[in-house]
Amino acid sequence: MQPMISVCQVSKAFGNVQVLRDVSLQVDAAELFGLIGLNGIGKTTLIKVMLDLIRADAGQVHLLGRISSDYKAREHVMYVPEKTSPNRNLKGVEYITLTLQAYRHRVSTVLMEEAAAAFQLDPAALYKTLRQCSKGMGQKLALMAAFLSPAPLLILDEPMSGLDPLARHAVKQQMRAAQGSGRTVFFSSHILADMDEICNRVAVIHDGTLRYTGDASGLRTQFGAGSLEEVFLRAIGHAA
Repeated sequence: MQPMISVCQVSKAFGNVQVLRDVSLQVDAAELFGLIGLNGIGKTTLIKVMLDLIRADAGQVHLLGRISSDYKAREHVMYVPEKTSPNRNLKGVEYITLTLQAYRHRVSTVLMEEAAAAFQLDPAALYKTLRQCSKGMGQKLALMAAFLSPAPLLILDEPMSGLDPLARHAVKQQMRAAQGSGRTVFFSSHILADMDEICNRVAVIHDGTLRYTGDASGLRTQFGAGSLEEVFLRAIGHAA
């Protein structure tokens, strides 16, 4: 079976700053894959290169078997950036409806209300404009649209950031449910306890390179026992 994401020797620099150096990884179908790294270390750059939002200086990315520069490669991918910026005059239901139209998909307001409840969001927020919603509420709406979409590949940049424990638990449940239905979830985060709990595999990015790719138990074997946070800090200390 072809991988859902294939990154091969990708490099990217901004001026004199080398952000990515010969990065390679593969994400298989129905996998929950987590990308770990400090803030500003290249996680978002890698995701944007994967989606052809930024062109790599070297290397290639394939999504669902197609080169990422082919727009058809992204037809079946749902991307939620760390910072969403939809039209603030849209109501929640309108935002979700317009997002799903890009995938030729429609859901009822009843299903949206059920999804809101699952994400620990008051369904009344669906009928408010995004201007009236807090940052956390807007983030939940963006994640709801992602999981309500039919896209087989979800790419989420820091989806847990800014969410309270109840909402993080709800997002993790949705990730597991998506994986259980055969979808693939690739997400970045610095909340390592969440990754430890749900990911099949993780990758540690530091100083522009991947320092480890594999399951959390293998990371502990390589860098010592303890919480994933402790092991991660040893991993990037070892890298340094």
